[in-house]
Amino acid sequence: MEVNCAAITETLFESELFGHERGAFTDAKAAKKGLMELADRGTLFLDEVSEMSLNSQAKFLRCLQERVFRRVGGTRDIKVDLRIIAATNRPLEARVKEAQFREDLFYRLNVIPIHILPLRERKDDILPLARHFLSESNLRSHKTLKGFTPEAERLLLNYPWPGNVRELHNLIERLVILGTSDDIEPAHLPMPFTAQAPRLAQPEPLGDARTLAEVERAYINQVMQRVEMNKSKAAKILGISRQTLRKKLMEE
Repeated sequence: MEVNCAAITETLFESELFGHERGAFTDAKAAKKGLMELADRGTLFLDEVSEMSLNSQAKFLRCLQERVFRRVGGTRDIKVDLRIIAATNRPLEARVKEAQFREDLFYRLNVIPIHILPLRERKDDILPLARHFLSESNLRSHKTLKGFTPEAERLLLNYPWPGNVRELHNLIERLVILGTSDDIEPAHLPMPFTAQAPRLAQPEPLGDARTLAEVERAYINQVMQRVEMNKSKAAKILGISRQTLRKKLMEE
């Protein structure tokens, strides 16, 4: 089981992790098992654990120590046996010093620490991951893109990847959704990548040149059509928030 701690509000934390009984609160029309209970005899992965609120940390620490909890609104103790894996992109030691993360919870989680280098320092992983994400995106989008040209691969390898694996994943998903050819070429990559490419000796004729705003609107419309007007998907591909996308669409 997996939970993104940054996506769960403090008010919903107990219900999501521990579950709730029918009638525990207004919308609790039926009893619900929490993620801890569903992960019994398995593994619970806590992503972005550094974003867990201090109040939620205290509740989770007790459960982590005793492996016992109660559903919201419940009176019966539920015992579980599971493995906890936590991940964060922020150093928890610094969060502890800032009093944003409980020291006792940090030491309880920090049994076997595994430090993963940023993607820019794992260049051997870039192309295998890109091909894996390409295969996944092909299936989701019902596309048949075959791969990357050698020059496109070179640009992927030389890019610093400040957003790490998630940035690579989002990029490949965007390329597949917008892709119309068999292979991904340098021209298909966005500006940070094409800036690496050698400049042409002769500039291309401007022809029917358009303003930057017109090019942006055309690109946004193309993305919106590819995702069947789903604003959340389009915002993810464009790398902007849903609110920013809504504003840009209103400007047309």
